[in-house]
Amino acid sequence: MAARRTGLGRGLEALIPADRRTTGFAILPLDQVDPNPQQPRDRFDGEALEGLAASIAEVGVLQPVVVRPEHNGRYALVAGERRLRAARLAGLDEIPVVIREGDDAMGLTEALVENVQREDLTPLEEAAAYRQLMEDFGLTHDEIAGRVGRSRSAITNTVRLLQLPASIQALLSEGELTAGHCRPLVGLEDTAYAEHIARRASEEGWPVRRVEEAVRARRPEPERPAPIPRQRPAEILALEERLADRLESPVRIDYGHRGGGRVVITFASIDELERIYRSLSG
Repeated sequence: MAARRTGLGRGLEALIPADRRTTGFAILPLDQVDPNPQQPRDRFDGEALEGLAASIAEVGVLQPVVVRPEHNGRYALVAGERRLRAARLAGLDEIPVVIREGDDAMGLTEALVENVQREDLTPLEEAAAYRQLMEDFGLTHDEIAGRVGRSRSAITNTVRLLQLPASIQALLSEGELTAGHCRPLVGLEDTAYAEHIARRASEEGWPVRRVEEAVRARRPEPERPAPIPRQRPAEILALEERLADRLESPVRIDYGHRGGGRVVITFASIDELERIYRSLSG
């Protein structure tokens, strides 16, 4: 199965100019790309990799990997090993790449930032661009926000779209749902319910507010903290103790702010109640 030409793979063909020390954009067979021998990470989260592979199978490779040509006609991976592994796991035969000469990472970073600023990207493509800037070039959310002229929260909320199940990403990529529909679904732990809501929203044309209401209905109400008991005056506590001694039974006095209240006397039987009555009337 060939990689879909979507996402940044679509935009970078015209985006990365020659003066950035790159030889351009291409779709390469996966077996022509060799792993980066200097890759600092030797362990990748299996579950996260499978999730990315599922997303790639649904919506294609949104972020091209970066490669450098070798003398033997092959290409060495510069950045994007996680995407390369996920593409293989998804069963792709090809992958979109940016072919670069040298190690001028700053030039490519600047080009990617320009892409986000001026290209008509879908929400997923935009999210993928931000993630590429973070994963491949070490930029923080704050740094990306400063470079593209958006708030940090906007960057964070956009990147979170990549946490959606692959089926919901596909609806977003195809324009069946908007980013506004999908953002409330990101936080749902019940993936099956999130996919159910996404399908209904797409098929029935739900407004964003209805999706938000469906998500709120699914989430449990937060537990309210127990009220802090009001501290009772020392005089009331002393009266309780004196009455309990006199009646030989537990006594509680509930005293209100306005001067009123009630006295609660606890008894275990009718005989004990009669005894308390005689004590009060004696």
